[in-house]
Amino acid sequence: MIQQISDAELEIMKIIWGNPQEVTLFSYIMGELETRGRPCQKNTLIVLLSRLVEKGFLKAKKIGRRNEYTVLVSEVEYQTVQTKNFMDKIYKGNAKDLVANLLFGDLLTNEEYEELRSLLEKGREEK
Repeated sequence: MIQQISDAELEIMKIIWGNPQEVTLFSYIMGELETRGRPCQKNTLIVLLSRLVEKGFLKAKKIGRRNEYTVLVSEVEYQTVQTKNFMDKIYKGNAKDLVANLLFGDLLTNEEYEELRSLLEKGREEK
């Protein structure tokens, strides 16, 4: 089972998921946080990465004095679990109510609506 992660841990995971390399270095994460205007103390980042390793999101491999991090939980896997948890919690597991809220709550742009409609049609055709 995929565990819940904090917002700070999620921000780090988004950086790692977005890295085109298979392995992510500590220095890459620090640099990306800086670029995003979210600088982080070295010790804080070490603690957050350790938690992500403990929770099973990352695997750490020590190479000399540096750590290399490899993803164990993909972004899609995490999104799927979080979406299901959200649907269960807010909509009692009813996807129809979620979609209705998106449609009738004016939460979609016209472009998003058309994309969603296209996805639903495509899904119907594949069955």
